[in-house]
Amino acid sequence: MNATVKPISDAGQRIEELGRIIMAYSEVTERLQESHERLEKTVAALREELGDKNRQLERRNRLAALGEMAAGMAHEIRNPLGGIQLYASMLAGDLADREEPLQLVRKISAGVKRLEGLVGQVLQFSREIRPNYTTVNLGELVTQVMELTQDVARGRDVHCEISGPAQLMVRTDELLIGQAVMNLVQNAIQACEKEGCVRVEFDGGPTEREGQFRLVVSDNGTGVDPAVMDRIFNPFFTTRDTGTGLGLAIVHRIVEAHEGTITVRNQEQGGARFEIKI
Repeated sequence: MNATVKPISDAGQRIEELGRIIMAYSEVTERLQESHERLEKTVAALREELGDKNRQLERRNRLAALGEMAAGMAHEIRNPLGGIQLYASMLAGDLADREEPLQLVRKISAGVKRLEGLVGQVLQFSREIRPNYTTVNLGELVTQVMELTQDVARGRDVHCEISGPAQLMVRTDELLIGQAVMNLVQNAIQACEKEGCVRVEFDGGPTEREGQFRLVVSDNGTGVDPAVMDRIFNPFFTTRDTGTGLGLAIVHRIVEAHEGTITVRNQEQGGARFEIKI
């Protein structure tokens, strides 16, 4: 009897061992499959990040070349503008008692001042931006910007709102970030129809890294044409008859100098939404 039972027991043990081996193999295979899927996701994310960095580098190189050319042109234009302004002021003195020709001279002077303003913007765009970091209360900074734009907003019957903590200390360049927010708010006001609304929201950002913040400027205007969305930050690109096309380009350079990002999208309820992360 013992001789017949033993082979059966050995066979059962072998089957049990084989089952354990198969289960262990299945577990190893499953872990390898999970590792492979994680690696594929990591590689895809790295490829996407590399593509973004390459596009940013290409944009920076292109803008650097454009800025160098623009700076040269701006300097060449500025010199004769000074002479035109000087002669116009001298002519205005000679025509002080002749109202009609005096008005023409004043129009020449006004045109020269507008050109000087454009030249100044071109030089600012072409200049290398190096932030002077200090500790800034972002809440106070946004409030000051909104106060400075109140007259423009009232003139267009636009309501402005602020949403954010009264005290949010960040490390940034106060003048540069103030200019960036000012440009975005002014653009938003101009994009609004009568009785429009511009809203500025800010907070400490999605992470706890010291000094990081998120700031959003949104409006309920007509929004950005999807066909030009990818060109909205290009220098000299504008959809307005009176715009220079440098305001948003300068904002982009300021944010970039802070090693931050700025994105734009249209809202479902209407209007555009610009988001800065630094």
